[in-house]
Amino acid sequence: MRWRRDLGTGKLTIERIHLVTSLPPGAAGGSELTARIRGHWRIENQLHHVRDRAFQEDASKIRTRNLPRVMAGLRNLAIGIHRQDGHTNIAAALRRTGRDHQRPLTAPGLT
Repeated sequence: MRWRRDLGTGKLTIERIHLVTSLPPGAAGGSELTARIRGHWRIENQLHHVRDRAFQEDASKIRTRNLPRVMAGLRNLAIGIHRQDGHTNIAAALRRTGRDHQRPLTAPGLT
């Protein structure tokens, strides 16, 4: 069970969640399972959500051979460079770099 507050209405609700794991029964306690779940969602929120929102990845029409994987790697590279450069808002960083073609090359030290 978890508590959830709707930020728009302020209404507090209780959700019952069911999870599936490959761990044998009793192999992990509640705190370890919680840490694993948070780790999963941290990756989801920091990478996959950013790739979809900033790059519209889910709407991509690229489906041939290895190109979807290559494009995901390039998007990850762009996100990583912006994060390494200190940006937390990747969409704003992309807009900023879109105005100057040299800017993306300065962060990794290519110019």
